[in-house]
Amino acid sequence: MAFTEKEKNIDAPKRLRLVSNDPGLLPYESAIQGRFDYAARREQELTNGETLVDWANGYHYFGIHSNTKLWYIREWAPNATAVYLVGDMNGWRKSEDYRLLPVGNGIWEGKWKRSMLRHGQYYKLLIEWQGGSGYRIPAYAFRAVQDEQTKLFAAQVWSPKPYEWKNERPHNLKRDNLFIYECHIGMSGESGSVASYDQFRREVLPRVADLGYNCLQIMAVQEHPYYGSFGYHVSSFFAASSRFGTPEELKALIDDAHGRGIAVIMDIVHSHSVKNEQEGLALQDGTPYQYFHDGARREHPAWDSLLFNYGKNEVLHFLLSNCKYWLDEYRFDGFRFDGVTSMMYLSHGLGEDFTSYASYYNGNEDGDAICYLTLANQLIHDFLPDAITIAEDMSGLPGLAAPREDGGIGFDYRLAMGIPDFWIKYIKEVRDEDWKAGHIFYEMTNRRQDEKAISYAESHDQALVGDKTIIFRLIDSDMYWHFEHGHDTYRVNRGIALHKMIRLITASTAHGGYLNFMGNEFGHPEWIDFPREGNGWSYHYAHRQWSLVDNENYYYADLNRFDHDMVHLLSLAKDEEDAPVAKPMMNEPIEVLWDKEGDQVHAFRRGDKVFVFNWNGQRSFFDYGILAPEGKYQVLLNTDNPRYAGFGLADDTVEHFTQHDPLFANENKGWLKLYLPARSAVVLQRVE
Repeated sequence: MAFTEKEKNIDAPKRLRLVSNDPGLLPYESAIQGRFDYAARREQELTNGETLVDWANGYHYFGIHSNTKLWYIREWAPNATAVYLVGDMNGWRKSEDYRLLPVGNGIWEGKWKRSMLRHGQYYKLLIEWQGGSGYRIPAYAFRAVQDEQTKLFAAQVWSPKPYEWKNERPHNLKRDNLFIYECHIGMSGESGSVASYDQFRREVLPRVADLGYNCLQIMAVQEHPYYGSFGYHVSSFFAASSRFGTPEELKALIDDAHGRGIAVIMDIVHSHSVKNEQEGLALQDGTPYQYFHDGARREHPAWDSLLFNYGKNEVLHFLLSNCKYWLDEYRFDGFRFDGVTSMMYLSHGLGEDFTSYASYYNGNEDGDAICYLTLANQLIHDFLPDAITIAEDMSGLPGLAAPREDGGIGFDYRLAMGIPDFWIKYIKEVRDEDWKAGHIFYEMTNRRQDEKAISYAESHDQALVGDKTIIFRLIDSDMYWHFEHGHDTYRVNRGIALHKMIRLITASTAHGGYLNFMGNEFGHPEWIDFPREGNGWSYHYAHRQWSLVDNENYYYADLNRFDHDMVHLLSLAKDEEDAPVAKPMMNEPIEVLWDKEGDQVHAFRRGDKVFVFNWNGQRSFFDYGILAPEGKYQVLLNTDNPRYAGFGLADDTVEHFTQHDPLFANENKGWLKLYLPARSAVVLQRVE
């Protein structure tokens, strides 16, 4: 569809680029413009001429702070009639000496001499309201710790010597060529226990750096009462989870990553909040609607959690200050926003198919939530221009990962959530002989070309109990008995081959970035199951078996080598002085060179690299011809290499020269003749 001249001229100077780039959005232009105008109006109302960066400073004002003479604490509790500080300092008893006073706008403030509070003491607020009272952790608590006996949380006075940062942020966060290593600190150790920030820094971070990933995505950073929630039921939004160590140990981990040139982003959960009252914000001042919607909109119908009211100024201040806090205090480099689909639609995306543009503009939108996401992206990029923001969205809303000035929401990337769903369905339901190479390629590249995405074959979602990782779907129980060299079976060989090919085509077709979950790169066996009543509170499946990948007798080591070489190949090139430099291959257009359904062979070119996939499990092809730009080619990567548990059927040292064909002389293409073993892929580079 193209615009007519009349359409081009109507309000052309005012038309948002999002609409002008996609004529299919023309019928919804007023809705998109209205969304754009609403965000601008709300920003002006909130900041009153200030910048969002200057305005979103709640963490400097609220919570507990100190100077050379005083401790002071502030809490927003508009329904409160009285507020007291209780804790180790006064025997957990209500005392007039530790009473907070109202200072206006629903804010309560307490000030005390330095001698009346000490670093490390535990405390809560006792908030009283008409007809009731409750012990509460401050909304801006910067540290919360769980009691081993009662399992209840308390805030902790935290005022150590300031952390001394040793490394600058990476100057180039590689936003055009991201290779993300998604991780969970607690389950990153091998023993049946909760691993620490320090343990991860010492034992896992070097592995991430060696593999070549340039971005670390950390899950479950914000404090959460239930470990098994994977960190998605947050209680204290400003507190780094104490399960894994101290704030300084988290800062040391981020600092070390920066020293290795690795950006660090965190899963930030602003889509909902835990329902707990003593640990969370559920009834902070006795009202159910202080931070959340009231009535039917208060609870998420599927997540057993509470939903923020993004239409309230105080809620926006709380959440936007939270974004800035993690960038400022901990030097995170950005965020992966959880549950964006749930935020943007009144239905939370439940039961929606989103099969047409009309699905996005039918009165189902939550305009306040969309406005919040727009302002959050504005704030984040104003504070840190090179920041990384990723939206976890399955709806495909146009403009989600487009700049705000173009009419978009402002994310840098969206998660390509359809790709792992495709792989699960294909592996489960389609026979090998019916795998269609062209269809696979289509699913990898079916996206909005003007918005960047993070492609992935599987994340933590596909590894949870009740689901299966790709390697387990392919090999299943044979992993227990036949994953040692010399003891393999057909199912093992097939699974290893497809595991490598699936990862290679997913990463090499990405338009922005590629993500892998911790351990999946080497085919970590079994699933993830956190300690819970149903498994006897066992840690057996909440860890990573690094000893498997370190044992050269097992195929895990071979798969790890493949991931290492694949990531280095796709993320790095050589400059004129033969030094490794970042090269944004993911910005390069993709040109299909070959697609022959009957053979199950597909080839495409990206920059100076040619990728050839033979999905056929029954046939190898000798001197298979593929039309490619004329010249000499060298093999860079072959999934059938014995280094990667392949059979080594091809000689990768052989240089390949295209054979001239007069029929394609005008295209400067010739026939690249290759030996393609069954279930293998090869990457070549044109060198002349």
